[in-house]
Amino acid sequence: MKRLSNIFTATAVSLLLTGCGIYNKYEQKVEVPTDVFGTQIEGNGNNSSLSQGGTGGEVLSQMSWREFFTDPQLQQLIEQALANNTDLNSARIAVEKSEASLKAAKLAYLPSLFFSPQGTLSSFDGSKVSKSYELPLQLSMDIDVFGSITNKKRAAKAVLLQAQMQQEAVQSNLIAITAQQYYLLQVLDRQLEILELTDILWNASLDTEKALWENGKTYSTAVNQMEASYLKVKTQIVDTRRNIRSVENAICQLLAITPQHINRSKWGDAGAQVFGNTHQRVGVPATMLEHRPDIRMATHAMEEAFYNTQAARAAFFPSLTLSGTAGWTNTGSGLIVDPGNLLLTAIGSLTQPIFARGRLIANKKIAQLTEEDLKKKYVQTVLNAGGQVNEAMADCMATREKHDFLRRQVEVLNQAYKGTHELMDNGKASYIEVLTAQESLLDAQLAEAMNLYDATQAITRLYIALGGGTK
Repeated sequence: MKRLSNIFTATAVSLLLTGCGIYNKYEQKVEVPTDVFGTQIEGNGNNSSLSQGGTGGEVLSQMSWREFFTDPQLQQLIEQALANNTDLNSARIAVEKSEASLKAAKLAYLPSLFFSPQGTLSSFDGSKVSKSYELPLQLSMDIDVFGSITNKKRAAKAVLLQAQMQQEAVQSNLIAITAQQYYLLQVLDRQLEILELTDILWNASLDTEKALWENGKTYSTAVNQMEASYLKVKTQIVDTRRNIRSVENAICQLLAITPQHINRSKWGDAGAQVFGNTHQRVGVPATMLEHRPDIRMATHAMEEAFYNTQAARAAFFPSLTLSGTAGWTNTGSGLIVDPGNLLLTAIGSLTQPIFARGRLIANKKIAQLTEEDLKKKYVQTVLNAGGQVNEAMADCMATREKHDFLRRQVEVLNQAYKGTHELMDNGKASYIEVLTAQESLLDAQLAEAMNLYDATQAITRLYIALGGGTK
């Protein structure tokens, strides 16, 4: 008998020592490439590396969206989007669901208490009906000896953190899209302004060409070519106005409101200011990616998988349950008495899995494979983030280089247009030269405006790629 007791003691100690590892907390040990942003980006003829030090990227990523987007009209739209957007509201609800699940996981340490009254009417072979009843309070409590409850609670917390990161990701994406659509409206307004001014100028050129034709100084084909070019501008004006309506409708969908006019400031100083801020060289420390919601979400996904694996391991160990009943009953020792007597029971049970048809082994294997898969996905998420930063920086540099070229091109073509128009008035230039000059000038003006828009998109993408827009 003593030998049997020793065996049980040794087994219990062994199980306890084995189960200690199940209580370990998650520590991230996944390594990622050190040059996650790439080695260098070509810009202005020089090699400008994305340095692993510097404070520019850190300041940018830590700016709140109100500090980054200073246009009052845009701030108002973003606030409205954050309040009304359907996707963001769904993300908020997901967080509340996860909070409820975590609360339930924490309460799993406490006992369950049920009130379960029952009554019985019985009669044997026509005898008098006997009435019996029980009015018990039933209590049941799982003892977390091997960490099953603890690991499930920690996994639930990791799920909550993922939901919170998902909410931040949806918010930053919503802010970015709202800003991009707003800037697109501004640049379309600017392009419409250019086209309407061009419409006036080309109409004057057409009148001049008609006067020359009426005086026999040019051919009707010149008038036709001028008019065709002028009508092309008319159609561009119609298309631009239609595009403005489409962008306004897209913004209304983000705000969850009916289609309507979107108030915005005029493209000018604000756009130029954003453009100027875009092209300051920014050193991007690798640690800046820690601000990104998707990377933090991937981290918490690995954490959840770790605790799920721990819980799967804990399922191999015994489960200890304490239960008891307290109440009144009028049945005792097979007899029915009245009034009822106090009923007390206490039960302790230990269940050790021996054979569960492979379910426990399969669950552990699935949990381990899931953990391995999420580690690889985490690395890929970091690599994708580094690529996005690299692309945004390259776009910032490219738009900066193009800005001076395009501005000078507009100045030169404007002078060429004025010169050829004067020559045409004096009969020293053909309509072909005038057409070429005015069409080239229009294309350059539209390209300059679009490059400014591309600059705002680049700095916005860099801001979001570094984890901005979450606060």
